[in-house]
Amino acid sequence: MQLKKEEREASPALWARVMIPAVCLILGFGITLQIRSVRHAQSASSGADLTRAEELQKQLSAQKSRNDELANEISGLQKKLAGSSAAGAQLTQAEMMAGLVDVRGPGLTVTMRDSTAPPQPGQSASAFVIHDSDILNVLNELRDAGAEALSINDERILATSEVRCAGNTLSTNNNRYSAPFVIRAVGDKDKLRAALLMKGGVADVLSQWGIVVDAVPGDNILVKAYAGIPDYKYAKAAEGGS
Repeated sequence: MQLKKEEREASPALWARVMIPAVCLILGFGITLQIRSVRHAQSASSGADLTRAEELQKQLSAQKSRNDELANEISGLQKKLAGSSAAGAQLTQAEMMAGLVDVRGPGLTVTMRDSTAPPQPGQSASAFVIHDSDILNVLNELRDAGAEALSINDERILATSEVRCAGNTLSTNNNRYSAPFVIRAVGDKDKLRAALLMKGGVADVLSQWGIVVDAVPGDNILVKAYAGIPDYKYAKAAEGGS
């Protein structure tokens, strides 16, 4: 059956009136679903962010506790280091006193030379050369004046060092040397020199025989360490402090 002309002309308008609301309804439903989806995603994202923030806070707290532990460890190690430094300083001091290390400081360089004057008739030639007793007198004067380290021809003088004549040479630390003899002393250079060159002192007496005692003060005197190994056959460390 064919539609009348008016009905045919009215059909497109009717179709439009029916379809437009339907399309709007579909679009509205889609938009609603989209909004809900976005809100759900935002909610999930917010929850994830919150969980992440809580996790980071826990990690921060744990790291802070670890830092506190490390700070305590460092403090303890610093205290131990301070104690070991003090012990190290005491050890160095003991090594210096024992002559086991090189030392530098103000002091005196003393050079002793045999006399070049010929002996007169009736005089013994031995009086014009240096003897072990002469060197010992010089060493004792320097010790009394406060010398903290001594050497003869770079042989460190220890409590066990021998200083004795062996023919026309001098033996010290089992090594032999001929004149001139160079004695180095670390200490107050002015006191050392005054003690050695005082009137009537050892240098004054030796000068009467033409023996030269030349004392030169310095600010950087080197006294070398004992070259050997100290050997104590009888002395032992006492236990218990008595």
